[in-house]
Amino acid sequence: MINGKVFWGIVTAAAAGAVIGMLFAPEEGTQTRKKIKKKTNSLASELIDALERSKDKAVKSAEDLKEKGQKYKNDFNDKAEELADDAADEVSKYN
Repeated sequence: MINGKVFWGIVTAAAAGAVIGMLFAPEEGTQTRKKIKKKTNSLASELIDALERSKDKAVKSAEDLKEKGQKYKNDFNDKAEELADDAADEVSKYN
């Protein structure tokens, strides 16, 4: 979770620095607005890419977790059947 906070802190700081730098730049307003628009679009694209990568990681983690859960379930069922068979064998000894 800390990596996400660091990432978003860097993105926010970079965006703020870019906007502040452009606002104080000695250029015409139209040029500055074009630069801000270009930078905003660039940051938006980077954000979308980062979100897609995060989504992919989350999906993979969920799939891995599901597989592990299924394995534990199967192992548990196998062990339960084994114990039930052992118990039945013990009971049959006394019948």
